[in-house]
Amino acid sequence: MKEHRENDFAYQAVYRYLTCLINEMEAETPIKLPSLRQLAERLSVSISTIQYAYSLLEKEGRVYSVAKSGYYALPVSLNAAFCGGNDLLETLYVSARRPGVLVMSTDEPALLQSLDSPLLLLERELVRQYPRQQQPHSQPCGELELRTALAARYTTSPTRCWHADDVYIGADLRGVLEILIAVLALKGATVLVESPCDWVILRLLQAAGVRVIELPLGDDGSLDPQWLAHLLATEPVRLVLLSSGVSMPRGSLMPAANRQDIAHLLQAHGCWVLENDVYGELGHGPNELRFRDLLDPERLIVFSTFEKLMGPEAPYGYVLSRPLSAELQRTFLLRSFRLSPIRQKAIARLYSSGRIDQHLPVLRRLLTERKSRMVHLLQERLADALDFVEPAGGATLWARSLRPVDMRRVFQRMLKQSVVIAPGELFSLHGLHSQHLRLSHAFNGHHDLDATMAMLGDALRLELME
Repeated sequence: MKEHRENDFAYQAVYRYLTCLINEMEAETPIKLPSLRQLAERLSVSISTIQYAYSLLEKEGRVYSVAKSGYYALPVSLNAAFCGGNDLLETLYVSARRPGVLVMSTDEPALLQSLDSPLLLLERELVRQYPRQQQPHSQPCGELELRTALAARYTTSPTRCWHADDVYIGADLRGVLEILIAVLALKGATVLVESPCDWVILRLLQAAGVRVIELPLGDDGSLDPQWLAHLLATEPVRLVLLSSGVSMPRGSLMPAANRQDIAHLLQAHGCWVLENDVYGELGHGPNELRFRDLLDPERLIVFSTFEKLMGPEAPYGYVLSRPLSAELQRTFLLRSFRLSPIRQKAIARLYSSGRIDQHLPVLRRLLTERKSRMVHLLQERLADALDFVEPAGGATLWARSLRPVDMRRVFQRMLKQSVVIAPGELFSLHGLHSQHLRLSHAFNGHHDLDATMAMLGDALRLELME
C-alpha cells in the first residue's frame, strides 16, 4: 500500500485491494467485509479513505451496507445470477462492474476533468499545517470553513443570503437525502417530483414509504402550470422537488416564463420546495434564474454534491436550509458522519482560491465537445430510430425510440455486446419513459463510439422485427 500511495491516490489503492478481496471469495452467500477501522489499521490509511473506497464500490453495486452491521459483498457467482433477475437497476449495476464493458449508463461529468489532483495536493499541504493532535473536535454538520464557503457561493442578495449555520454536509448525497426525508417526516406524505427523475432519489423516496406523484416535463422542458395547480388544490402535497437549472436526466432547461409561472404557483400555495442543485453549475450556457432566486427562502431547501463537479475524491453531499436549523442540527448530530476535516478544508480552499471558477469553464467545454460528437453520431446513425433532446448541460443524452420497442430487450442485446445503457423506465416509479434511454457521453478510456452507435441502431431495429 505504501508503494501505491507514492504515485497514486490512497483511495484507489484501497479500492483495488477491496475489488481483489471480493473477487477471491468462493462462498455462495453474502460475505461480511472488514470494518472501516479494521481496514484502516490493516492498510495504514485513514478511516475516511476506507469510507470513500466503500462508497464508490457501493455506488457500483459491488457492496451494500447494513445499518449497525457493516458492509457486505456478493461473490461473483451470485452477482452473475442477479443478471437474470427482474430488478433492472440491480442488473445494470452488476453488469457495469464486468471487465471490458463500455458503461454508457453512468452520469459522471468529472470523469472528463476532475479536481482530484489539486484537491489532494491541497490536503497534503493542510496536513502539515494542521497536525492531527491539533485538529479541533468533530463538527457534526461539517467543517466550518467549507460551510462558510458554500454559504457565500449561494448568497446573491441581502434577502437571499445564506450563512454557515444554514449549511449541512454529509458523507454523500444519499446520506443527506435520507436525513431530509426523516426531518421532513415524508413517510406516507405526498411529494411531487418532476419526471424523468434520478433513480437514486426515486428509490430513496420509495423505500421511505413516500407517495410520489410524477410531473412529466414537456418537449421544451416545461411543466404544465394547470396540472400543477390542480394537484396543489386537490392533493395533500407536502413537498415539491424540482431541478434548479438543467433538469437531469432529460438534460433540458425550463423556459424562463414557465419557471416564473411555476414559482408563482408554489409561492401562492405556500409549498415546501426541495431544489436539486446537483447539476446547477454544469449547464452548457450562461446561468439562468434558479427557483431559489424566485421563492421564499423560508420554504426552500437546496441539496447538491461536490462529486459531479470535482470527482470521486469529493463525494460529500450538502444541504442548505434556513428554516429547519434545529431539526437538521439534531439529526446530523445523531447521524454522526465521520468526515475528514482536512479534506473538507481542502475543498473550501478550492472555492476561496478561485480554483473552482477556473475549472468550471474547462469542464463545460469538454462536456460540450463530447455532447456535440454524440449528437452528430446519433443524427448520422440513428435518425430513423431515435428522437433525442439536445442536452443543455450535464454528461448524458436523453433519447426516445421513434417506434414502440421493448427497451429492456434492447438493454439485454447491448449487454451481449458489452455495452451498458440506462433504460428510461429506471427514471420513473409509475411506468413512464418505457420508450426512452439515457446515454452517457463522458466515460473513461478509448472506445469506438461510432461502432457502439451502430450496435445500438441494430439492437433497436432487431426489436422491431421480432
